[in-house]
Amino acid sequence: MKAIFQLKFLIYPLLLLFFVVGCKNEPKTDNSTVSEVTNDTEANKEKGQAFIEDDGSTPNVLQIAIGSPDHTTLVAAVQAANLENALVNAGPLMVFAPTNAAFDALPAGTVENLLKPENKDALANILKHHVTAGNYSKDFLKRFKKLGQANDQNTTIEVKGDDVYVGGAKIIASVPAGNGIVHVVDKVILPPSE
Repeated sequence: MKAIFQLKFLIYPLLLLFFVVGCKNEPKTDNSTVSEVTNDTEANKEKGQAFIEDDGSTPNVLQIAIGSPDHTTLVAAVQAANLENALVNAGPLMVFAPTNAAFDALPAGTVENLLKPENKDALANILKHHVTAGNYSKDFLKRFKKLGQANDQNTTIEVKGDDVYVGGAKIIASVPAGNGIVHVVDKVILPPSE
């Protein structure tokens, strides 16, 4: 019994020593980095797949639009409607991308009005009417009469000679993307009024 009592006096101080040494060697955390990130409202504003930078792969449909000087109005509209992440998903997606000139052809004040925060839903509906699932070339689209768009409405396809019109907008160029294809069109494709 005396041996057990003496053993306790040896074990308890050793355990206490290990505990004290272990506490002193805990890694210290720098909370300044955490507070900088959470306080940076601009960084928190842009989240999701659309904001991941990747220089190595084929550009997605959003990156193609962002890189085009002829599509600055479309990009501004996509950003105003918060649809960036929808355009970078795996797809495949076909985006019918109106040029700046196509937006300029709308009645005066239309674009400015749609870009207002209170019109975000109407703008999103119009933009989704320019997107459909698939990755079809202009020639392959000649086989269709209608396409189901991302806003759950249909748009028509017309063929006039070698030209293909989607919802009345002529495809003037096509650019393959990492997650589909961008068909550049000369008009804004407006959804049918309900």
